[in-house]
Amino acid sequence: MRAFNSAQYVLPLPTGHRFPMGRYALLREKLELHLPQVRMTEAPRATDGELALAHTPDWIAAISDGSVSAAAMREIGFPWSEAMVERSRRSTGATIAACRTALAEGVAGNMAGGTHHASASKGGGFCVFNDAAVASRLMQAEQGRRARQPLQVAVVDLDVHQGNGTASIFRNDPSVFTLSMHGQKNFPFRKEASDLDVELPDGCGDSDYLAALELALDELERRCNPGLLIYLAGADPFERDRLGRLKLSFDGLEARDRRVFDFAWRRRIPLAFAMAGGYASDIAETVQVQLNTFRVALSYWQRWQNAAP
Repeated sequence: MRAFNSAQYVLPLPTGHRFPMGRYALLREKLELHLPQVRMTEAPRATDGELALAHTPDWIAAISDGSVSAAAMREIGFPWSEAMVERSRRSTGATIAACRTALAEGVAGNMAGGTHHASASKGGGFCVFNDAAVASRLMQAEQGRRARQPLQVAVVDLDVHQGNGTASIFRNDPSVFTLSMHGQKNFPFRKEASDLDVELPDGCGDSDYLAALELALDELERRCNPGLLIYLAGADPFERDRLGRLKLSFDGLEARDRRVFDFAWRRRIPLAFAMAGGYASDIAETVQVQLNTFRVALSYWQRWQNAAP
């Protein structure tokens, strides 16, 4: 199974910054040690033309040349740097590459990504460009040149925070179905309307979460017939996440992942996944959640390969 990474592009963050930059390198180490069947590849760089499928030219230019306002950067939560621009482009490129690979092989992953707070003309919440939105539109354009019917995409966002940027970008686009299952009282405090929003109370645990997910996937199936599923497998619903406010265990999160992958597998929907958020006080716990996601993904990728003619 292929996974695309941009771990070598590290943001120069000030000491004490709350974004856990070190988790990406640690995930790479854990994958090399425990899941050598995952073939890690450096992420390509998203171009201006690719980014413009989901973002305004002014936003792309301001981020790229550093003319972005201080207020806009405060909303993102990072200081501007050339490394930030490069990493943001590579993280978007990783989801593009994962989608292309999933359409060919069934399953592929981005070892970062899930930057769902970025809308067309601004960023927010550690998100600069919206990788799922760019990749969705690009896959539709590429598939449209080869297929008779347009590609329907479903974005299944199970980060603990609502995918407000994704919802905003696709607000009037019926070709992309946005599902966000998130903490009702968590960031962002002004939410956008997804095609399907499932709001969860603080303290929601494994059983209630999984029951809500089952209903959400049933509703997705009733309302959408996707040819590609992009899964944001946030680690932040974990019970010891600093920003999550939910109470999912390691086992509950693995069951969540397995349910999403099984939903796609049974319907033969290619699935690309991204890591999204994760802010446990012990960074090793966030990485363990992500490693478990990759283990589940690998098992379903193997099913796709065994079923290939």
